[in-house]
Amino acid sequence: SFPGGPRSFAERNLMTIKRLVILLVLLILSSSVHAQRFNQSKINDGLRDRNWEVSVLTQYQTGNSQEFEQGSSVDIDSSLGWGFGFGWNWTEKWHLSYRFSLNKPDYSATIVPNPAENPDAMPQTLDYTMSKYSHQFNVTYHFLRGPLTPYVQAGVGWTKLDSNIPDQPPQTGCWWDPWWGYICDTTWSTYSTSEFTYNVGLGVRWDINGALFVRGAYNRQFINIDNGDLNFDTITLEGGVMW
Repeated sequence: SFPGGPRSFAERNLMTIKRLVILLVLLILSSSVHAQRFNQSKINDGLRDRNWEVSVLTQYQTGNSQEFEQGSSVDIDSSLGWGFGFGWNWTEKWHLSYRFSLNKPDYSATIVPNPAENPDAMPQTLDYTMSKYSHQFNVTYHFLRGPLTPYVQAGVGWTKLDSNIPDQPPQTGCWWDPWWGYICDTTWSTYSTSEFTYNVGLGVRWDINGALFVRGAYNRQFINIDNGDLNFDTITLEGGVMW
């Protein structure tokens, strides 16, 4: 089968967990360095105020079903994804950030050809794995100044939806490499689209100390596509460091 084809839910989850474990270990090690600069004056001034931060996250995304013209439809399964983010705490309450996330849900698409173009064509059902790359620029408001606070969040960005279904035959190119010699590589062009998205959400944040924090959130992401809208609900768990 083509690269990006169906893989078991367990295999994708195992790969996601491995990535997260490696990133979390790096964050914990770096937090021990940042914690050395944490002192009593910082407690009085506020843990977040004017701090930069980076984080890694795991994200559960709900499924979605949509019907389109001529009886075409798509049924997208729920999935577990991962991502990262970085941001700046403008004040103790206001936070500006960028977040990237990747989900690879399985999906089933029914394609109904246009009868005017091909009256004898029959509907086709495809079962495959989608790649969903989301880039979001968010504004967060923390209700409290202390280390434990609820918050609300909103943002805009774009999302690339890749069907992983080739839209033309594979293309192979070859070249001479000064180190590895003669190399050939095959690539596939796939049906994909990049669309404007926006999101809203709410969550709870806990600043463990002046260097380490965790947060959890519920978000809804709205994706505008040509034939309608795709909306996804997500539950995110996130951990990171501040400096």
